[in-house]
Amino acid sequence: MTSETLARPELGNVVVGVDGSPSARTAALWAAAEAARRGRPLRLVHAADTDRRAYWTDAETIQAVREAGRDLLTETASALHERFPDLDVTKELSRQEPVSGLRESAGTQGTIVVGSRGLGGFTALLLGSVGLGVAARAEVPVIVVRGEGERPETGSVTAAVHDSTDVHGLLLAAAEADARRAALRIVSVWNVLTHVGSVATMLDDLDAIARQRVHETKTLADSIRALYPQLIVGHHVETGTSTPGILIEASSRTDLIVMGRGRRPLGIGPSLGRVAHALIHHAHCPVEIVPSTPVTGEEEP
Repeated sequence: MTSETLARPELGNVVVGVDGSPSARTAALWAAAEAARRGRPLRLVHAADTDRRAYWTDAETIQAVREAGRDLLTETASALHERFPDLDVTKELSRQEPVSGLRESAGTQGTIVVGSRGLGGFTALLLGSVGLGVAARAEVPVIVVRGEGERPETGSVTAAVHDSTDVHGLLLAAAEADARRAALRIVSVWNVLTHVGSVATMLDDLDAIARQRVHETKTLADSIRALYPQLIVGHHVETGTSTPGILIEASSRTDLIVMGRGRRPLGIGPSLGRVAHALIHHAHCPVEIVPSTPVTGEEEP
């Protein structure tokens, strides 16, 4: 793979879901700052789910739900305008349930932003069902806003990669870093436990496999450096026995962590691998999940 086969991705419009929860308000503020960095408009979406509610709810209640949704959108847009007066903000009151409403609003080019928990959440550590559903099913990048709302910036974006199949997520991470004028950290985790007892350990020694991982990571980093000459790019392979644990720890030292979502084996439907699932539940910073090409097994950055 060389930079000649790659192109800088264009960061799309930003769509954020709002439901009146504190987490959604934090996500809306983060999404507004992201849209401003990109020079793109921000779309506020409140999915009232009135199509489904209509089966068991009277018309008066449906109208009240819609009015409450319009008020929420207006209040949120007004609050964002105070912080970002030049930002183009539009509002959408969707009749669909939240996952479908956000996916439709984002189309094929947008980026969806959601909070780390919804109104029905039980704990701040767990992702709400809407955020989880969007992250697992959307065909566009999804950013789950985690961490403290006023967390100081670190000036870096982290890309979690395994091999060249993660290049799409890596390119978006580079574009995010470039938009922030931040450094890009490429991290690959060498988890020896994934090879113990496998055919690989019978045919090759583990040191050779580790060296190959280092070589692949350096090749990815060199391609990004050629594509973004002004971008500071660092890369390293970390060794450990818990890939999620290492990436969660790395998330405490970066402004955004980006990784590919992958698909189920044999390409049967979208899915979140165990690493992505753990990261969006426990990371210390926002997590961007990027749909990637079908893989033959579970993702393991």
